[in-house]
Amino acid sequence: MSRLVLPAPAKLNLHLGIHAGRDERGYHRADSLMVALDVGDEVLVSELPDAQAPVVACEPPVDVPQEKNTAYRATVALGNRVGRVPSVRIDLRKGVPDQAGMGGSSSDAASVLKALCELWGVDAEDARVIEAAREVGADVPFFLDPVPTLLGGAGDVPVEKFPHFRAPVSVVLVRPKGPGVSTVAAYAAFDEEHEEAGDPEPLCALLRTGEVSPDALAGLLANNLDPVACRLLPAVGEVRTWLLQQPDVLGGQVTGSGSCVFGVCKDDVDAARVADAAQVRFGGWSRAAHIA
Repeated sequence: MSRLVLPAPAKLNLHLGIHAGRDERGYHRADSLMVALDVGDEVLVSELPDAQAPVVACEPPVDVPQEKNTAYRATVALGNRVGRVPSVRIDLRKGVPDQAGMGGSSSDAASVLKALCELWGVDAEDARVIEAAREVGADVPFFLDPVPTLLGGAGDVPVEKFPHFRAPVSVVLVRPKGPGVSTVAAYAAFDEEHEEAGDPEPLCALLRTGEVSPDALAGLLANNLDPVACRLLPAVGEVRTWLLQQPDVLGGQVTGSGSCVFGVCKDDVDAARVADAAQVRFGGWSRAAHIA
């Protein structure tokens, strides 16, 4: 039986602008500029004997029925579209915490889709693969080809890619311990009270140059879900305030709807120093990483 092992990188939103109102699917219109990181999960996909139902196992374990797991849903969604029984076992080795706003489950789903394409001989750019990704979640299409990308629609439609942005940018990631911010709760709170979405164009103009300094990048970060996450979970606000007070942090914000806060640093040494200090002060989860 064939077995594939794929990385499932986490992401950051350098810009996230959510707009008021929802579409027919219940999604908000969003301008989302996402980049992948060199930290994340690992996905193992193994073929099972024919006609067996898919199996998903997670380490560490999660208390969620496997039918609701994004990796399981991606398997079924693509199998339905290409006429294959998805007889596979999927093992998820989690390196990114849940409810972090770093796209862990979406990246898992995308890696599963890529693995199935290889196992089944399906072109990864086939429209059916994109459709399956969008069915599972708004962030999943980005992870099929995770180069820095501005997305529109509900944050699921590529508008512009920035393949030349490969500057080595160091970041520190801090997720406070305890329960995270529910995405559903964050958008409900956004509907009640929110800041207007910013303009992603200044950040896009910077990324088009390919040469991006940490200082320049830090000055153009934006996320109008940031105050929502801080309002819903005071621990996120505490981490954010502390992080932005650190002399080694050039700028930062909540990623996605939280609960992770990230800071842009000058280099790896500064990022590691802040990550260690955050671990001592807050517990929870902290890492130094790079924009991939």
